[in-house]
Amino acid sequence: MSNVAKVIELIGRSEKGWEDAAANAVKAAARTLHGISGVEVVDMTARVENGRIVEYKTTVKIVFAVDS
Repeated sequence: MSNVAKVIELIGRSEKGWEDAAANAVKAAARTLHGISGVEVVDMTARVENGRIVEYKTTVKIVFAVDS
């Protein structure tokens, strides 16, 4: 285990909900990062069209180990 961690901020999107948007961000990060150990939800927003939410966006901070 590394003694150093790095934090990056990503925005996930979904048509289903904020939780799914956060999961999409983590899933995308896991394709290129290893050692992800945590996620913090920073913000949740949505796009509205014709009075309805059509897209959910969740901003997350993802924590992962730095190779030593």
